[in-house]
Amino acid sequence: MPEKKTAARAQRAKREGKSPSTQAGAYVHEEIEHVRGGKHGAQSTQQAIAIGLSKARRAGVKVGAPKKASASTRRKAEQDSAKGEQSAAARKKTSATRSRATKRALEKAPTRAASASALSRHAKSAAKKRTAASRSAAAKKAARTKGAAGRSAAAKKAARTRKRAA
Repeated sequence: MPEKKTAARAQRAKREGKSPSTQAGAYVHEEIEHVRGGKHGAQSTQQAIAIGLSKARRAGVKVGAPKKASASTRRKAEQDSAKGEQSAAARKKTSATRSRATKRALEKAPTRAASASALSRHAKSAAKKRTAASRSAAAKKAARTKGAAGRSAAAKKAARTRKRAA
């Protein structure tokens, strides 16, 4: 069950007109924090992200199914989305046995999947799979939607980073 502050963060992102993936980011961040805090583990960074996205879909965030995924993964994403569209009263309670089994399996999983180096490695490999044009378009859009104060802060941070590297 997602925390209230996570749902509130996602709602605020929705109100501000942010994309569904940004709204889902609140749930992914919560999941990463759970793994880091030792509430449970994950076999990989990708699994931690997948759990967060699943929670987001179940909470009603309209995140689509991944394009390059197996049929079972796409089906699961569609199930989660359908669950998110149901009213709270219509949802069936998860069986305690199943819930307990999932929890025990995740508790045994390692927590290193949410380390800074693991997240960095995952981000780099994910970026590498995208085309240069796609990355460039994303950067241009980010610069457009950041606003003057955001651009200024980013420029200052970049200057600090360059200075530290020199």
